[in-house]
Amino acid sequence: MLRALSLSIGQLGDPAILRVLMKSLLVTLALFAGLGAALYVGLRAAFEALVGIEFGGSLAGVAAVVLLVLGAWLLFRVVAIAVIGLFGDEVVAAVEARHYPAAHAAARPVGMARSTRMALGSAGRAVAANLLMVPVYIALLFTAIGPAIAFFLVNALLLGRDLGEMVASRHMDDATVRGWRTATRGRRFALGLAGTGLFVVPLLNLFAPILGASMATHLFHASRRGTST
Repeated sequence: MLRALSLSIGQLGDPAILRVLMKSLLVTLALFAGLGAALYVGLRAAFEALVGIEFGGSLAGVAAVVLLVLGAWLLFRVVAIAVIGLFGDEVVAAVEARHYPAAHAAARPVGMARSTRMALGSAGRAVAANLLMVPVYIALLFTAIGPAIAFFLVNALLLGRDLGEMVASRHMDDATVRGWRTATRGRRFALGLAGTGLFVVPLLNLFAPILGASMATHLFHASRRGTST
């Protein structure tokens, strides 16, 4: 895993990687900006009905900022991975072109339709799984750190699947991907732990989706060769 991370960091300056980084950040920021605008409009209407036009706009602005910051903290991973799912094939292709040229030549581009389906599936699984885990998170509140650990583990499991499938889908059909997923459960969970760890580090979390996709590429090809990363 350390080798995969080292190789991934070393390729961050690759023009193809930088293009995906800029596109994914712009789309992510645009989505949160749209969410913030929608929150403000809705809250302004509610506050103006409650306290009048004079104070409604100011209160709505403050509330929208607070909710957006909270929402960004809770939803950034979901949104970022869904967005990188749209462009991840470009990251994987760049990594394969440099490190695994034979596999790159034989790869099948995922295509926008399949990428979109995978991105929506990723976001849906993350939201559904965490909603189902809410009772567990609440039950663990008395332990102080329990909810954070549970949240970390659940999202590491989800992230490992998302990143792994991003790469495997270039080389396998859906049925073969399911078999590969079962055979590499442990490695993908380790990848998910590493990726989720990157997401909790300020500033580094902006690069986490790119690094995760790159690390997943190294993991995939190491698993096919029967070597470690």
